[in-house]
Amino acid sequence: MNYLEILGTVIGIVYLYLEYRASAWLWLASIAMPAIYLVVYYDAGLYADFGISIYYILASLYGIFCWMKGRGQNDSAERALPITHTPKSFYVPLVIVFLAIFAVIWYILSRFTDSTVPCADAFTTALSIVAMWMLARKFVEQWLVWIVADIACAVLYAYKGLWFTGGLYLAYAVIAVFGYRKWKRLMN
Repeated sequence: MNYLEILGTVIGIVYLYLEYRASAWLWLASIAMPAIYLVVYYDAGLYADFGISIYYILASLYGIFCWMKGRGQNDSAERALPITHTPKSFYVPLVIVFLAIFAVIWYILSRFTDSTVPCADAFTTALSIVAMWMLARKFVEQWLVWIVADIACAVLYAYKGLWFTGGLYLAYAVIAVFGYRKWKRLMN
């Protein structure tokens, strides 16, 4: 499956470049990459990551809708969803959602699978679910969540012997720092 991991990594690099540029084309790569990683994660016994790949595909369709629909302005040039800060009122619900998803996934992986890394797999998956939703809403702080998730993923994938994927996620973490800074500039 090494060739699939390499292909997924290449598409992931394209995705990250498009996300950095805040290009709506990122959503196409965001559908292709998890479709490939369905096989990679299943073979590696990363069942929560397998599940999140399905979520990524669905969330990408939601992201396309959100980014193209915008906020409902009448002028089509201004319809694109703007980059904004996450409303402060969203912080507590996002943390609660993260903790709930983490607990459920950890429980399922611990009780019903042969996962050797249920806690780490649940952590990265729950954090990524929250970050992907924030990306779909075009909140600048999504980059901060991705930095934490990407570092954790890089360590997890290296531990599981997925070296290309681990390297990709390490690159994601580094580029996410620059993405955060760029989106802050674009927001202004």
